[in-house]
Amino acid sequence: MPDFFQQVMDYVTIKSVVDALLVLVIVYWLYILIRGTRAVQLLKGLAILVVASIIARWLGLDLLTWLLDQALTVGIIALPIIFYPELRRALEHLGRGHFFPKTSLLGTKERQQAVEMVVRAVSHMASRRLGALIVWEQEIGLKDWAETGVSIDGELSTELLLNIFESNTPLHDGAVIIRGNRIRAASCYLPLTENPQVRVDLGTRHRAALGITEHSDAAAIVVSEESGAISLAMDGELDRYLDEKELRQRLDNYLQTRYQEHSLLTRRFGTNGRD
Repeated sequence: MPDFFQQVMDYVTIKSVVDALLVLVIVYWLYILIRGTRAVQLLKGLAILVVASIIARWLGLDLLTWLLDQALTVGIIALPIIFYPELRRALEHLGRGHFFPKTSLLGTKERQQAVEMVVRAVSHMASRRLGALIVWEQEIGLKDWAETGVSIDGELSTELLLNIFESNTPLHDGAVIIRGNRIRAASCYLPLTENPQVRVDLGTRHRAALGITEHSDAAAIVVSEESGAISLAMDGELDRYLDEKELRQRLDNYLQTRYQEHSLLTRRFGTNGRD
């Protein structure tokens, strides 16, 4: 055993330690970029294939080993295509000089004020049966979908939301995307859910709310034009027929959880704060 430790100590140098730390930083940076996206699930699938291939080779299962190797080859070739959004976001951060991605998540006071403004607007629209779809961006950027609408970049307020969704106004169709405490864009087109288990009676707004929360960690609020019912979509799940108090509580809890998770990583690894 002493000889073994001596060999290890002879191998470990300052250069190798620095090399290992740099690799860990890069791996963590990549994890931050894909955390909460579908890319994580794809990486898990590739990891399972690698483990299965190692076991098959160890057991001498030549045909299964060959099949798994071919699947891994195809998966590796497809990685640049599958991870295109994440790779583009990484290059954008590098180009702007930010090695770690920033976040627009709100602290307690700002969050509570923003939630109150949104809830008041939603409650008013529900009483008048004004259809609405409001998406609150979290750590996963919604730039691609924001660019399908009209750029607003205005300070969040109850009055501005009500004005946007007023009937027969140019921007009332489509979704409003909020980033932090600012309205990023209006009249945006969102992806519809592909979940076959979704009820057939759900309209386009509800399906779009589910779709965007399947693609990101955003929260989406829907006001039904037919009934005035309020719904909240998070993590691909839809809660319907909420009252003002329930909406405020669930929305605030979700935004708080996202902020706390980011703050924990910030304290541990020193990533950048919000914009």
